[in-house]
Amino acid sequence: MNRGVSTSLVKRFPDDFVWGTATSSYQIEGAASEGGRGPSIWDVFCATPGKVENGESGDVACDHYHRYEEDVKLMAEMGVRAYRFSISWSRIFSDGTASSFNQAGIDFYSRLIDCCLSNGIEPWVTLYHWDLPQNLQESIGGWLSEDISDLFAQYADVCFQHFGDRVTHWITVNEAWVVSILGHGQGVFAPGHVSNSEPYKVAHNLLLAHGKAVRVYREKYQTEQGGVIGITNNCDWREPLTESVEDKEAAQRALEFFLGWFADPIYLGDYPECMKANVGDRLPVISDEERELLLGSSDFFGLNHYTTMFAAHAGREVKKQAVYGNGGLSEDQQIDLSVDESWLKTDMQWAVVPWGCRKLLEWISDRYQNPPIYITENGCAYDDEIVDGVVDDQRRVDYYASYLNECANAIENGVNLKGYFAWSFMDNFEWASGYDKRFGIHHVDFSTGVRTPKNSAKWFKSLLRG
Repeated sequence: MNRGVSTSLVKRFPDDFVWGTATSSYQIEGAASEGGRGPSIWDVFCATPGKVENGESGDVACDHYHRYEEDVKLMAEMGVRAYRFSISWSRIFSDGTASSFNQAGIDFYSRLIDCCLSNGIEPWVTLYHWDLPQNLQESIGGWLSEDISDLFAQYADVCFQHFGDRVTHWITVNEAWVVSILGHGQGVFAPGHVSNSEPYKVAHNLLLAHGKAVRVYREKYQTEQGGVIGITNNCDWREPLTESVEDKEAAQRALEFFLGWFADPIYLGDYPECMKANVGDRLPVISDEERELLLGSSDFFGLNHYTTMFAAHAGREVKKQAVYGNGGLSEDQQIDLSVDESWLKTDMQWAVVPWGCRKLLEWISDRYQNPPIYITENGCAYDDEIVDGVVDDQRRVDYYASYLNECANAIENGVNLKGYFAWSFMDNFEWASGYDKRFGIHHVDFSTGVRTPKNSAKWFKSLLRG
């Protein structure tokens, strides 16, 4: 139903709106043991039996390490003018520390950046997208260590030094919520820890790592290079299940536990009050020095958004399904989560609820004094097949058209939305799901590496021409 909507839709966005697509290093690069790259926690997690679907890994992935020129050309043909990718920490420092500096890693990303620029594509670089050097996990305990934020700042400094002459858009950390909850709370992502206290300590250290990297950038590079730096957080919308005061409060509490956890310290100077009350001494206290480090430490609000759920008030005995999945530690939030069974769902079983995107954008705008927002990920997984050389992924086209329509509505309602990055540029290694879930707007044959633009890529090309 959305095949002809492109031209009228794109005209609802500002002329300087940033249109891009996104990937992450471990999901696409491959070449896991090439070019001086050291192992990451995801290499080890994938090698642990039972952790990843079909025992798969990112060892080869999309082989972007060798095929990046082909991929950038496909982006240029599609018409996007921005590409968000992440740098693998263990390609720059093979053991995570400056003593293991790897020139070959610098050279690879330098070639990628130059390739983007020569094709008229602005590189947006994420410094951390979950692939922590394994040595730091083993030697100091990874994100549980008080030393990790300083090590991250040293890594960031080297990236700014070598790439900042050409990269003017930086993202420090991608989805700290995932690292904290899925990696250290539920154990379904690397490093696979299960705990109701680790997530809060890990989150605190991630925020400090962000703050220290931003401080380095602002003190040493930003004035000369003229770039911007921020953090990207993920959040689903939480709609009250009923009109009751309890459910409305539950939905607000759920949003504060999900997004406010990471955004409040940066925009308001402290963790949400509901977290302090419900988590108690498991939640670290932000010191005066840390508050000064964090407050105002993001030049823009990066947001990854995919879906919406209903939230209802519950006591400590929450429904079992709410503890696992998109809810986080629901017993701390005292909420039950659910979806409307009539809602369409993607292959991730995430509900397709476009109006939830608009409501979340408006919530962010209201809570944080209307900051410039970039949607740094939005997309959907569907089981796509090539038929006669064509991938007719109409459900994905409909998803993008409906979510972008609500983005336009949000802008018209006063939200300062400045850009949108489609996730993902191509099918890739989808973490614990292996290669079973396809988010790409380009189909990848994982046996041959052949890329095929899906109809969604062609739709974006039509959209951007408009």
